[in-house]
Amino acid sequence: MLTLLHVSWRYDASGKYSGTSNHKLFGFMRPARVASSLRLVNDLIWEQTNIVLANQALLLKIQATKSCAGVSLKTQELYAVVFLARYLDLLLNYISVYNTVMKLFFILSSCCIIWYIRYHRVVSQTYDRDQDTFRVTFLVIPCFMLAVFVNHDFSIVEVLWTFSIYLESVAILPQLVLLQRTKNIDTLTSNYVFLLGSYRALYLLNWIYRYWTEPGYRQWIVWTSGFVQTLLYCDFFYYYVESWRKDERLRLPA
Repeated sequence: MLTLLHVSWRYDASGKYSGTSNHKLFGFMRPARVASSLRLVNDLIWEQTNIVLANQALLLKIQATKSCAGVSLKTQELYAVVFLARYLDLLLNYISVYNTVMKLFFILSSCCIIWYIRYHRVVSQTYDRDQDTFRVTFLVIPCFMLAVFVNHDFSIVEVLWTFSIYLESVAILPQLVLLQRTKNIDTLTSNYVFLLGSYRALYLLNWIYRYWTEPGYRQWIVWTSGFVQTLLYCDFFYYYVESWRKDERLRLPA
């Protein structure tokens, strides 16, 4: 808790950085500033805990079963692109040890999963190449073009950050399509997808709260992308909850 409060930076629901000084954050510990600090911790926990748990669940599945059956390499590569584009500021700014470690974890864990699927002697043999055929160029190119024309500031860092927001909103599509095609969804894979999508769904509530409590708070790019991302998960969420309620193996309709 103290470590999180001490860092003099803030991430909103998208992961976008905006600086704030220590004396402004902690000056006189006024109620409004304490509330802001607590919201910072809440934002960090919501986003980072769920993504960390999601990646750990997937790595656990791969390492324990020596299988990546049901896991989309296309989605993992898209997420690697998302994190690399979003965290380009690692090369430009140092914020804190915690910030750097978390960003590196997201990048390296995604690359590790990709390595297992592509190159591990045993795991790579279980990859569903014939089913994981989603053409990701139809996602990457439109997202990049949209980021070039619709962004907060026309700079390399800002355009890449915006691109990562757009791409993340649709990165799960190859995974969802693969699950519908294979119809064989193990518990760890379903938990991974659920954790990956739940943090963005929770952020919808966070955005609504901040809209009503923070004058001038507007994040149209993040809001729109997050809404689209949550919509893509809705069908999965429904069947996930139903399978949990009935204590059955998850199955998605074709």
